[in-house]
Amino acid sequence: MAIEIKVLGPQDTGVLANIAPEVFDDPIDVGRADEFLVDPRHHLAVAIEDGRVVGFVSAVHYVHPDKPRPELWINEIGVAATHRGRGLGTRLLRAVFAVARGLDCAEAWVLTDRANTAAMRLYAAAGSTEAPTDHVMFTFKLDTGTAPGGPGGVAGAADAAPASVSSRGRR
Repeated sequence: MAIEIKVLGPQDTGVLANIAPEVFDDPIDVGRADEFLVDPRHHLAVAIEDGRVVGFVSAVHYVHPDKPRPELWINEIGVAATHRGRGLGTRLLRAVFAVARGLDCAEAWVLTDRANTAAMRLYAAAGSTEAPTDHVMFTFKLDTGTAPGGPGGVAGAADAAPASVSSRGRR
C-alpha cells in the first residue's frame, strides 16, 4: 500500500495512537500531543502506512524582532528502521516546507552532528546548503536549578555585559 504524508491538525491526535517502533524517542503523551497540535506555530507531518505512523518531522515557525519574515526550525525527524532509505524523510521535509512557504517563512533550518551521516545525507537530498562553519549546541537543564538565574544557579560569564549573539551566528 502507498505511504501517505499528512500534516496533522488539531483534531488529528488519534493518528498518533498507532506508531511503528523507533519512530519517536519516547511514547506519545496524548495531552502533550493535543497541546502541540492546537498551537498554530507547531507543525507535525507524519508518514502513514496501513494506518500506522512510520515516520514524522516536527517543526516550529517563529518570528523575531530583527527578521522581516518568519523562519521554520525543524526540531526532529524520525523514520522507522523498516522504512529508512525509501525517501520518506525527504517527503516529510517537503511537507513541512510547503506549510512554511504558505506562512511566508524565509527559510527553514535544522542542526545536526556531522557524525550523523544519515541526517547529513537526508538534508543534502532535500536540497539544503550546509553552513560554512561548525555550530555548537548548548543545553541548559532548567529543572535542575543549575542554569544561571535559577535556584542554585551561579553567576558567571553568562551574566557579563551582553553582546549580540545568535544561535546561528548571524546578527
